[in-house]
Amino acid sequence: MFEELVEAKIQEAMRKGEFDNLPFGKPIDLSYWASLPQDIRAGYMLLQNAGYAPEEVYMLKDMAELREQLAGSNNPDKRAVIRKKLREMDLKYSIMIEHQKRGK
Repeated sequence: MFEELVEAKIQEAMRKGEFDNLPFGKPIDLSYWASLPQDIRAGYMLLQNAGYAPEEVYMLKDMAELREQLAGSNNPDKRAVIRKKLREMDLKYSIMIEHQKRGK
């Protein structure tokens, strides 16, 4: 329940733009956290802060990087390779998340 309250407050602040143009540092990219199921998100954040993040977190980051590469490429052959990698990673990620939901 506490996690849901915190998550709701964070999402509300993000919608209001309270994290935009902060005075120090760079904004944190939370897009890969937002794609995680809500019931495991807080646990993953704790693990990452302790110096460990599950493979799925790194996969999401890698997939985001591939999407950036895809958007920035005009080479049809390179785009095809990137799309293939992205599909494979997305499938693997979906399977991992489904296993977690089922408790396997």
